[in-house]
Amino acid sequence: MAEGTITGLNDILGNDMLKEHFKKAIESHRISHAYVLTGEAGMGRKSIANAFAMTLLCEKGGKEPCMTCHSCRQVLAGSHPDLIYVKHKKPDSIGVDDVREQINDSILIRPYSSYYKIYVVDEAEKLTVQAQNALLKTIEEPPSYAVLILITTNQEAFLPTILSRCVQLKLKPLKDSTVKSYLTEHLNVPDKEAEICAAFARGNLGKAIHLSTSEEFKELYQRVMVLLKNVETMDISMLLDCIRELKEQSTDIGEVLDLMQLWYRDVLMFKVTKDMNLLIFKDMYSLVNAMGQKIGYDGLEHILSAIDTARIRLAANVNMELVMELLLLTMKNP
Repeated sequence: MAEGTITGLNDILGNDMLKEHFKKAIESHRISHAYVLTGEAGMGRKSIANAFAMTLLCEKGGKEPCMTCHSCRQVLAGSHPDLIYVKHKKPDSIGVDDVREQINDSILIRPYSSYYKIYVVDEAEKLTVQAQNALLKTIEEPPSYAVLILITTNQEAFLPTILSRCVQLKLKPLKDSTVKSYLTEHLNVPDKEAEICAAFARGNLGKAIHLSTSEEFKELYQRVMVLLKNVETMDISMLLDCIRELKEQSTDIGEVLDLMQLWYRDVLMFKVTKDMNLLIFKDMYSLVNAMGQKIGYDGLEHILSAIDTARIRLAANVNMELVMELLLLTMKNP
């Protein structure tokens, strides 16, 4: 399901320990006043926050929202007065005025219709230091009914004083098999495509769903596959042409490297195990096998190491064309 979908905790895939933490807190009425939910975008942080909030506000008082009471219907409609989604005026930061106007100035007003009053701050890593300091007093001395949920991709952006006063919960990637099953069963993605999208997404269901419907990703996949199949026979001028094409089309080089890494890991995996069932690129079994016979173990390790080196160089702002030229030459002559 897409990031941000409002449903019950039981309907969210994976992260069973994290969901169990929330269920036990609800059952024992030991709700913290502040939570930090950390994970990549697309991993379900907002879905879990929404499910937790709706359960707390549900009139039935169970471990799952009933989805039918007036409170649940308000949450589903985005109109519950005691569930506040904090917005920010600037796209790249959440400022002190945002915190004061949307949290601090209203938190002492008791809930309108529920026992809890819940504030959800998405992209909370964008809180400025001043905004965090403004929030700190509220977290230190919250009213009994207040619950603050900070959703972030990077909890390192928070002051230690904020983190020490919050329950910190980190989402974990799903198993590739779980992601693949969701794509094939719920979205009718063909088995081969689902396998590749699941492996490429590295346990991030939201990313896998996006990839499965992205024409850009399908085009990128085809282009990279052509390059991998022919890199051994291409001369340097052809390789440079490929690099220039990648640059001109503003291709995400990180995704190119991810696909290359998955491919050579398959080649190495099959060379070691001879087990076709372990392959991501099962439909290219003969090519994987042929490449594994041509390249030795040291050569494959050298290529995989070169891909990691390319990532490091790109992160250090080394010229993309130079980085890719060195990588492709390594792949050509491992």
